[in-house]
Amino acid sequence: MDALQEFLDRSIYSNDTIHITIKAVLVLIVVLVVTQVVLKFTRIAVTRRLDAEGKDRFKTVFTFLKYFIFSVVIVMSLDASGVQITALLAASTALFVGIGLGMQKLFQDIISGIFILVDRTVTVNDVIEIDKKVGKITEVGLRTTKAITQDEKILVIPNHKFLSEILYNWTQNDVMTRESISVGVAYGTDIDLVKALLLGIAVQDQAILNEPKPTIFFEDFGDSALKFKLHFYIGDSFHLPAVQSRLRYKVYNTFNENNISIPFPQRDVHVYNAKKE
Repeated sequence: MDALQEFLDRSIYSNDTIHITIKAVLVLIVVLVVTQVVLKFTRIAVTRRLDAEGKDRFKTVFTFLKYFIFSVVIVMSLDASGVQITALLAASTALFVGIGLGMQKLFQDIISGIFILVDRTVTVNDVIEIDKKVGKITEVGLRTTKAITQDEKILVIPNHKFLSEILYNWTQNDVMTRESISVGVAYGTDIDLVKALLLGIAVQDQAILNEPKPTIFFEDFGDSALKFKLHFYIGDSFHLPAVQSRLRYKVYNTFNENNISIPFPQRDVHVYNAKKE
C-alpha cells in the first residue's frame, strides 16, 4: 500500500505554486468518465419524452450545459486532489484575458443562441428575412443558425445578428401569409372586367388559399395607368417568387386575350422651329 500511495503521490509537474500528482490526474479522469456517463443517460431520458423540435432545442442547450458542467467538475476535482486552483488560475490570467478578447464575438453568439432557444425567436422551418436575405430555418445552433435560401444555398447566420438587427419572421404567427402583385391598365379600361379577371386568375392557382379569399384593391390613378393590386394568401411563403411569377405570366396572357393593355411610361417630344425675324 505504501508503494501504491507513493506512486500516486509522485509529482508530474511542480513549481513554487503548482503541484500536480499522478493521483490528481487519475481522479480527474475517473470523475470525467463518470460525469460523461451521467450526462449521457440524462440526455437520453429527457429527449425520450420530447418531440422532434423539443429534442433539437434541448440538445443545443444541453451542449452548452455539458461544457459548463465539465469545467466545474475539472476545477472541483483538481481542488479536491490538492492542486492549488487559485495559483493555477493566477498563472493563466494573461492567457484567459487574451482568449476572452479574441472570443468576444463567439461568447456573444452563444449567449444570443441561448436567448433564441428560450424565447423561440426563430424555430426550424420558420421563413425569415434578415439583412435583405430570405431563408427557411433548417437548424438552430448554439453559435450559428442555418437557413436555406430560395436559391438552394445555405445561409449561416451568427446568432448575435438576430438580437442586433431587424428580423422579419414571416411565419411566426402562422404559416399562412398575405402576399400581392401589382398591375396597371390603360385609362378607359373596364375596371369591373379587370377585377373579375384578376380574381379568376387567383382562384385557379393551386398555391393560393381559398380562405381568406383573394381581394382586389384599386390603388391609385397613376400618370399613365390605373393601378390595381391583387392580394392573396399562401401556405408556403418560401416559394413566393415562383407564385408571383406564375401569376404575372397568367395576368399578361389573360389581359392580351381580353384586349386589355398594360401601359408603360412614355414621353412625346415636340420640336418647334422658331421663325427667324
